Amino acid sequence: MENLRRDVRKRVESDKVMSTAWLLIYLIPVSSIVLLVFSLALAPIALPPWVKPTVPFAISLTILSTILGIFAFIITLVLLYKLVNRRNMHFRRQLLLFEDIVRAVREAANRKGVDVSLHLGMCERTIREAKVEETEKNAVLWAILSAITGIAALYVYYFLMKDFYRHERREDGFLEDLGKALAACGITFIPRRDYQIPNRSFVLYLIITILTLGIFGIYWLYVLIKDPNEHFKYHVIFEDYLLKQLETTV
Repeated sequence: MENLRRDVRKRVESDKVMSTAWLLIYLIPVSSIVLLVFSLALAPIALPPWVKPTVPFAISLTILSTILGIFAFIITLVLLYKLVNRRNMHFRRQLLLFEDIVRAVREAANRKGVDVSLHLGMCERTIREAKVEETEKNAVLWAILSAITGIAALYVYYFLMKDFYRHERREDGFLEDLGKALAACGITFIPRRDYQIPNRSFVLYLIITILTLGIFGIYWLYVLIKDPNEHFKYHVIFEDYLLKQLETTV
C-alpha cells in the first residue's frame, strides 16, 4: 500500500495538465510575417525625400520579425519536448501504479479468501503488453530532430495522437478486469470515464492542415494538449477512489 501511495503522489510530477495558452505560439510566426511584409512595403528601392525617415523604422520591423521568428521556433521545440516528456513520465508511472494495484488487490483477496487469479492474470497480461508497446521516446532527441526536419515533427504529432489513444484503450481493459476482481472482494468500482480519447486520423489531420495553409494545425495542437489533460483528470478520480477503498480493505 505504501508503494501505491507513492505512485499516486508521483502524478503531481508526471501528469502535467498543460495550458491551452500554448496555442498562442501560432500567433508569433504570423505576427513576424506581417511585420516583415509591412517593413518591406515601407522600404522600396526608391523613396521620395519625405518618406526616407521611415527607413529606420522599416529596418526595425525587419529585425523584430526575425527575432519573433526565432523565438517562435525555440518555443515550438520546448513545447514538443514537454509533450513527449509528459507522455514518457505518465506511461512510466502508470506501469508502476498498475503493478502495485494488482499486488494490493491480490492481498485484499487473500484476506477475504476470494480467488481473483483469473481477473488479475488478465491485468498482468495488460501490463506486460504495455511494457512492450509503450516504449519511451527520447524527448530531447525528437525535439532536436524536429528542429532539423519537419518530418520528425510530424512523426511526433503522429505518435502523440496514437500512443495516448492506444494507451487509454489498454487502460480501459485493465480497469474492466480490475473491476471484476474488486467486485469479488466486495469493493465497488468507479463508473467509466466521461471523456474518451477518439481514434483521430493522422492522414486526415495532415491533409486538412495542408489545405488550410496550417490554420488547422492550431486545432491539431489543441487536441494534443487536451486529450492527455482529460486522461490525467480521470486518473485523479479513479486513483483517489481506489486508494481510499483499498486502504479500508487491505
